[in-house]
Amino acid sequence: MFAAERRQLILEMVRANGAVSLRELARVVQTSEVTVRRDVRALEAEGLLDRRHGGAVLPGGFTRESGFPQKSHLATAEKTAIADLAAGLVEEGEAIVVGAGTTTQELARRLARVPGLTVVTNSLLVAQALAHANRVEVVMTGGTLRGSNYALVGSGAEQSLQGLRVSKAFLSGSGLTAERGLSTSNMLSASVDRALVQAAAEVVVLSDHTKLGTDTMFQTVPTDLITRLVTDEPPGHDDRAATELQALADQGVQIAVAGASGSPGGDPTPARDRRRDVPLPGPRRGQVPGPGLRSAPLGGDQSPGTERARVADLRRR
Repeated sequence: MFAAERRQLILEMVRANGAVSLRELARVVQTSEVTVRRDVRALEAEGLLDRRHGGAVLPGGFTRESGFPQKSHLATAEKTAIADLAAGLVEEGEAIVVGAGTTTQELARRLARVPGLTVVTNSLLVAQALAHANRVEVVMTGGTLRGSNYALVGSGAEQSLQGLRVSKAFLSGSGLTAERGLSTSNMLSASVDRALVQAAAEVVVLSDHTKLGTDTMFQTVPTDLITRLVTDEPPGHDDRAATELQALADQGVQIAVAGASGSPGGDPTPARDRRRDVPLPGPRRGQVPGPGLRSAPLGGDQSPGTERARVADLRRR
């Protein structure tokens, strides 16, 4: 494929999706990430797109929201690994809320095996994934259907969440930064997500590495309200994603990093065997770390194994 054809395809992908990782671009145009990075620089010089944390976005600073058909084909291996790890945070008999999104949909498919679970959601896709689970009760919010992401939004959805109290909220979004926390591009979706957060004792954000450092218009969860972040392992060259993870950890967010099997050039080890945890300053607001996560002081006394894991997670890049 000639450079001009390749760059046109890259531009069309970014225009269709709003934000695309270099890894995904390289896969689609069937070339290396080094070549794609060079193409992205050339397109940025022409003012046609912006480079952003291991990917490309529409010019103008804030990324716009993609529709479900586009999102469902982005970072699929990463979303699978994140969902595998996040499912381990849910115990039998819990009551939780799960927000809308393609990553939370992947989580819901795994929650179908958790007995005695009650899931409150505004997402038709989450409800569909749990529809045939024998021992899982699904509670839908009210509201108006937003067709682009199959979610219920508006005052009806928000009012139905009043007085609700659950153990955890699992949310995704369009962007995540240490400065502003989780954000999304749609005002109605942001408002419902804030209502979901108010109903939960702990907030777990599911976000693949392409969203790290990306800021969008409407804040949904400020950083100080995020209990845990479950993400995938950024590419080795993506130093800015690693820096963002460190900044989130410095603010007390508990971080779990799941390896994504099946990604181009990735480790073939199954995702469930590649779970890694970033050491943290300790529990926040009196909370106890959940299953599969541990807390340890950054820079404190640690065993050699823990230190190696910390270096592998954040310093290796």
